[in-house]
Amino acid sequence: MTEPIDRNLALELVRVTEAAAVQAARWMGRGEKINSDQAAVDAMRSVLNTIAMSGLVVIGEGEKDEAPMLYVGEVLGTGDSPQVDIAVDPIDGTSLLSNGMPNSVAVIGVAERGTMLSSPDIMYMDKIAVGEKAAGRVHIDRPVVENLRAVGEALGKAMDDITVVVLQRDRHADLIAEIRAAGSRIKLITDGDVAGAIMAASDDTSVDLMLGIGGAPEAVIAACALKCLGGDMQAKLWPRNDQERETVRIKQIDTSRVYGLNDLVSGDNCFFAATGITDGELLRGVHYLGGGGATTESLVMRSRTGTVRRIQATHRVDKMSRMWPANG
Repeated sequence: MTEPIDRNLALELVRVTEAAAVQAARWMGRGEKINSDQAAVDAMRSVLNTIAMSGLVVIGEGEKDEAPMLYVGEVLGTGDSPQVDIAVDPIDGTSLLSNGMPNSVAVIGVAERGTMLSSPDIMYMDKIAVGEKAAGRVHIDRPVVENLRAVGEALGKAMDDITVVVLQRDRHADLIAEIRAAGSRIKLITDGDVAGAIMAASDDTSVDLMLGIGGAPEAVIAACALKCLGGDMQAKLWPRNDQERETVRIKQIDTSRVYGLNDLVSGDNCFFAATGITDGELLRGVHYLGGGGATTESLVMRSRTGTVRRIQATHRVDKMSRMWPANG
């Protein structure tokens, strides 16, 4: 039995991602992944602890890569109602930020307590994500060409007009070859498949679907956004090494199971916020102004109402920082 969220947390959550983005963007292109992650984590934690809620971190990036983290099991907020699950990635695309490349974002998803899938044993998933028009038309177990054809029919596009976003990884060599053989276009990204899934589900980008293997935590975060956008997503657990394959054997984990959008995040009342850190196709990044100012662009969504807000803001960084001193 979950406690319903009876107020709109969306605009409170965008303060979280704005703070993380403004602090992390200072490290753009400086090759300091740990320092940029720490800056974003500290800002997020401080702002989250000002929000009237009892938030349990279910998805924390540090569980996967040992980076500075908002750790799984951490409780955030003032301790008041409502009780919620939190899925967070302070920087989706840490390498992108570190190298001064496009499309790094700060993201957070929140849903009613007990409604987010947790996958502590297997840290990667094979995924497919599409927008509202193609929702229900694709299936992760079908051949790539059939899914591409289905998306084309849903969108009224020829096969060679479809664009697929794929993480640039050696493991995707066969997938990339299949997409090319079908005649479709590919947008390779080096990191940031939360942003990739959102681009696939958004009408105002050039991307039509996302395919490939990425982080399981990112699948849950992206699912929050896709529920708000009316998109669709399916995912299957993908053991990445011998240790995880042995865990699958011992715990008898079903890696053939297809997780739908409602398996990743159940319920109809979830929230998502993202703020651009570096300029990208999805969001404009942080731009610092003379006199200590900064501008941000964010997406804020709620699934129950289907409301999607794009927020452009100007901040006085010195005043902003005084509102949430880092926790020692």
